[in-house]
Amino acid sequence: MVSSNCIYIDLLMKRLLVLLILPFFTFAQQPVVDLQNFASGFTRPVDIQNVGDDRLFILEQRGMIWIVDSTGQVNPRPFLDIRSRVNDAANEQGLLGLAFHPDYALNRSFFVHYNDAGDSTVISLFQTSNDPDSADPNSEFLIMKEYQPFQNHNGGSIEFGPDGYLYIALGDGGSGGDPGDRAQDLTTVLGKILRININTAMPYGIPPDNPFVGMSSFVREEIWAYGLRNPWKISFDRLTGDIWMGDVGQNDWEEIDFQPASSMGGENYGWRCREGAHVFNPAGCPPDSTMVDPVYEYAQAGNGCSVTGGRVYRGNEFPRLYGHYIFSDACGGWIRTLDSAFNMIDHGVVPGGNYFVAFGEDRHGEVYVASMNNGIIYKVTDISTGLAEKIEGSSFELFPNPASKSVTLKLTEYQNPGGIVEVYDQKGIRVSEKIHIQRHEYKIGVEGLLPGIYFIKHLDGLGNCATKRLIVE
Repeated sequence: MVSSNCIYIDLLMKRLLVLLILPFFTFAQQPVVDLQNFASGFTRPVDIQNVGDDRLFILEQRGMIWIVDSTGQVNPRPFLDIRSRVNDAANEQGLLGLAFHPDYALNRSFFVHYNDAGDSTVISLFQTSNDPDSADPNSEFLIMKEYQPFQNHNGGSIEFGPDGYLYIALGDGGSGGDPGDRAQDLTTVLGKILRININTAMPYGIPPDNPFVGMSSFVREEIWAYGLRNPWKISFDRLTGDIWMGDVGQNDWEEIDFQPASSMGGENYGWRCREGAHVFNPAGCPPDSTMVDPVYEYAQAGNGCSVTGGRVYRGNEFPRLYGHYIFSDACGGWIRTLDSAFNMIDHGVVPGGNYFVAFGEDRHGEVYVASMNNGIIYKVTDISTGLAEKIEGSSFELFPNPASKSVTLKLTEYQNPGGIVEVYDQKGIRVSEKIHIQRHEYKIGVEGLLPGIYFIKHLDGLGNCATKRLIVE
């Protein structure tokens, strides 16, 4: 019977060793993202939020919000059910965003972003009832309503910033190629990030330091940033206040945009003049120098079709993941991270054909991700510590290391000598035949291997196994 430790290593070899192309002395500092099932049974979940306690709130696109406790148990009654008001007829329509008021503990107010029967985007305020697990569906107060010319590109995020203002992400109005050039048009809110004050006026006020206040009677003063195609999930770094945005591309490029907390607003992220950092439709566009490049972009070909903006990890459970921005693609099924210098780490495709469409965090800063197709909420974890321990196990030694012609494997646990030895490359591909050994020391030839990093796995007769890193010169 093969031990669970050995199975664990086999899985990591196939999925994670591609990450180990970093120099061996820096590997231990890199996170290796894995996902744990946390809660399930949802229908097209599209957002994850918390209210400052141990509950997570899960939005379903059809118009329902559910509560999940800290153990992953789903409350049998929905927190809010507004299916009768929500139009989810098209793939990108529905109940898309949720934001709790910063003073929710006092005023019990929260906001939702949804599409109505007339294809408009609606931003509404609701109140929680006397039961903290139940909202009052009759308490709706309309904050904003904006007609969408087409059924796609509705954006969907609403988030309160550290300044207490509500930020609203809206797509360019839909179709393809932004036929109305709305993302560059400051007389419409479409294709923009908006910033409004919901405390000083009804239904809302304009913060006086918004970048286009007083510019013209035709310019929408709610605008905070523009030039976005379909910002599918924006988020604030809870530590720094920086804004991260995933903006869905047209046919070729997906992008992650970034706005530092020090920004005064007014950034132009380029659409439709550019798709990512690449020219798309330059007609009537401002100079390139006035547009902000994405901090990361990737080609759709072979990678996905629709970026899902994520969250910066600020939890305590996984210190190597701290400060990394975690994101995905609704079609790609993979998880990637960007560090504080915008360096990307590809953590690979997660088995299961997942459509990752939303990230959220609990009150402790731990991050979760929703898969639309199977209705599962996963908790994001970092298994790099465990992997490093497996790789640096002490059941055998390798010398010399680095090696050029041969390397000697010496068992350090003699209770069960012998076993099977295999050699893997950085992609987790076995590059040797299975070597059966019957003694405590065995010499392995490496002359036929190209210079680089390899992994030697030893499986003893009882199914125990360990893996070590080998450098071939």
